[in-house]
Amino acid sequence: MRPPQTYANLTDRQYQDLLTTLHQRWRVAARAVMILLSADGMSPAEIADLLHYDPVTVRRWIARHDAEGLTGLPDRPRPGRPRHGSTGLGGRIRALLATPKAWTTIRIWRALGRPAISLRTMYRRIREQATWRRPRLVARTDPDHDAICAQVRAYLRRLPVGTVLLAEDETYLELLAKVRACWMPLGVRHRVDTPGRNQRRSIFGAVNLTTGAWHCHPCVKAVSEVFCYFLEQLLDAYPDAPAVVVLCDNDTTHTSRYTRTWLAQHPRLRLVTGARYSPQDNPVERIWAVLKHHIANTAVTTLGDRLRQAHAFFRHRTPDQNLATAAPWTSPWLPHDYRQNFWPGA
Repeated sequence: MRPPQTYANLTDRQYQDLLTTLHQRWRVAARAVMILLSADGMSPAEIADLLHYDPVTVRRWIARHDAEGLTGLPDRPRPGRPRHGSTGLGGRIRALLATPKAWTTIRIWRALGRPAISLRTMYRRIREQATWRRPRLVARTDPDHDAICAQVRAYLRRLPVGTVLLAEDETYLELLAKVRACWMPLGVRHRVDTPGRNQRRSIFGAVNLTTGAWHCHPCVKAVSEVFCYFLEQLLDAYPDAPAVVVLCDNDTTHTSRYTRTWLAQHPRLRLVTGARYSPQDNPVERIWAVLKHHIANTAVTTLGDRLRQAHAFFRHRTPDQNLATAAPWTSPWLPHDYRQNFWPGA
């Protein structure tokens, strides 16, 4: 029994894609098919109708094959004005841009020895090798970062059961609005009023890395006395915990003589500092980022209004949202099993 006839099932888009590749990417193969169909007895008009070419084009390629054979089917070199600049100009541009600098079109043109091309042509050649974008700031890394984080993890594993573990950091809120890119109606650019004279207030914050509970304290200036007062608030929040461990960075407020004296008088609170120049290790930094994004592009008249924005932001957040934002499991300060080892004592 003969098998049933099989036909290609193409959508209109697939059909057009095949024709496009036949006329562009596979045009040389299409010319060879023209020759085969002509040898099989089809007329140029029939071949043109099948392959969606003009009959004049089909006759031209048949005649070229008769005169030159297969070597006549590929495209011939097209005449045109030679490109400005040397053939190695692209490589020179890439090598030049490998060194970070505030490169502009005219600076690149001068650094390349002022080639005999216009700045517009230089711009087009640069666009072939590079894009216009801002560089990324990368924080300095402590050379002993891995060793310090390993010491912190080992210390946390030795803590008694019921220890409360918190991450702490401080930031500041300004009267001047933070401006962030956002969607705007076409033809409209939003305007955010400036206060004239900028003011700022510092704010201490700590998140419980097990429950997601949030603690914060605004102040005029982040100094050692206010930091120790905030630590005392954390102690009062967990009166039944055998120890309250606070993870923080190496800010001078955390390592000053006043702070060390206060810690000696309150042995139940233990301050653990991580590696230097490593703000990405602190889970609280992510909460600050979400807060500042939330209040961005909003103008207020007083610092009290700005602080009320922050209080309202934290008041409407749940502990689970704080944990999801802080993502403490990504911090190198904590062991992978910290959820099982540390439970709040209060």
